[in-house]
Amino acid sequence: MHIIVRENLYDADYVNRYAIGFEDLRVHLEQYPPERVAELTGVAEKDIIQLAREYASTKPSLIRPLIGLEHHRNGAMMFRTISCLPVLTGAWRHRGGGLTRSAHPITIPALNVTGLVRSDLEDESIRSINMAQIGAALTSSTLTPPIKTMIVYSCNPAVIAPNQHLVLQGLQREDLLLVVHELFVTDTARYADYVLPATSQIEHLDIGVSWGHLYLPLNMPAIPPRGEAVSNTEFFRRLARHMGFTELYLYETDEALIETALRTDHPFIKGITLDRLKNEGYVRLNIPENWRPFAEGAFPTPSGKAEFYSASLKEKGFDPLPTHAVSPARESGTHRQSYSLVLITGKTLHFLNSSYAHSSRHLKAEGEPQLQIHPTDAKRRGLKPQDRVRVFNEQGEVIVCCSVSDRARQGVVAIPFGWWASLSKDGRSANTLTSDGLSDWGGTGALYDTFVEVERVD
Repeated sequence: MHIIVRENLYDADYVNRYAIGFEDLRVHLEQYPPERVAELTGVAEKDIIQLAREYASTKPSLIRPLIGLEHHRNGAMMFRTISCLPVLTGAWRHRGGGLTRSAHPITIPALNVTGLVRSDLEDESIRSINMAQIGAALTSSTLTPPIKTMIVYSCNPAVIAPNQHLVLQGLQREDLLLVVHELFVTDTARYADYVLPATSQIEHLDIGVSWGHLYLPLNMPAIPPRGEAVSNTEFFRRLARHMGFTELYLYETDEALIETALRTDHPFIKGITLDRLKNEGYVRLNIPENWRPFAEGAFPTPSGKAEFYSASLKEKGFDPLPTHAVSPARESGTHRQSYSLVLITGKTLHFLNSSYAHSSRHLKAEGEPQLQIHPTDAKRRGLKPQDRVRVFNEQGEVIVCCSVSDRARQGVVAIPFGWWASLSKDGRSANTLTSDGLSDWGGTGALYDTFVEVERVD
């Protein structure tokens, strides 16, 4: 942004018409010349300048951040800062330009979500617990009342939740009634008092929303449910019946729920019915070919404009301008001395989150989990390719093989996410090392603010 403004590469007309706070931003950007940003990021100054010029001069230009940024303590500020770029360059004017993370923000608001979520029935006196901190909640001696019963469906917290040591400790509690609704005996199901069989996608009716396309698909069951397996919705219908609840909304069929989702005046859904989906399989949303939602502003902000300076964020105690922020973990000198490498836990090629990680076919294709480490960092620690290494911090340790390459940046190491600890040679997985801190204002887990050290295992 510093270069784009300094070299007058920004779209002054778009900014003047559809944004507020530009003069505040202009002054703020003086703190971020490319030489300083190069020091902060490790990206070469010439590359920063080249990227700024190419981005600002290319029409259309689209930024797609995807998954990862939100896994930092300052993840929301990262997204906010990046989202200022297409405003500054006027990228929203052009078809195919702007910023997108997924198609969810298009599809989901078009559906009748309020008819499904029923926030009018929500009892606000009932507490909610952030799943990123489920381990701390299950093991807390001060949480009143303590969690005594837990039902898990469509999830595998023993693998995917951070601070794995606390999660497993909590799942092992003698006084915790744990019910798991699953297709397979996952690592979470191993701790269950009751494992109830769930259907797979090919056994139940469902409607889908996409990450990357504009079609609404209907998932028709290809086979009847195997054995006693039931869908999530049928599981809760049966539970409600056994508990004696009589409210009719608890017993709506899957078809009725889909019809509710499609019962909306939103123009994107007009003409899309359950019968049509059954006949056609999938239907494209009614989005105009030249749809440019923010070509003339109309942003979902209090002002209706893109806000370089956000008064509403300031009221909540956050910096009103996009800014560089260092997480507390990165600022701690003592912590950085003990654990000097940033740990990234990305997805593997053959698993889908923690799904398929038990499959012999996928396990064979994936091979043994490896630590990716830069040659400079490996040399400093006397590590060679295929050495067995101990990756550790105050949370715990994981033993894996070492892969030395420049796929990992200097100062960064990576272990694949999604491996079941029960199927790993040392009985641990990546989340043994992650903490359960939260992001700045999104409330997601700050998994990528994890620091580790690595040493060879003799």
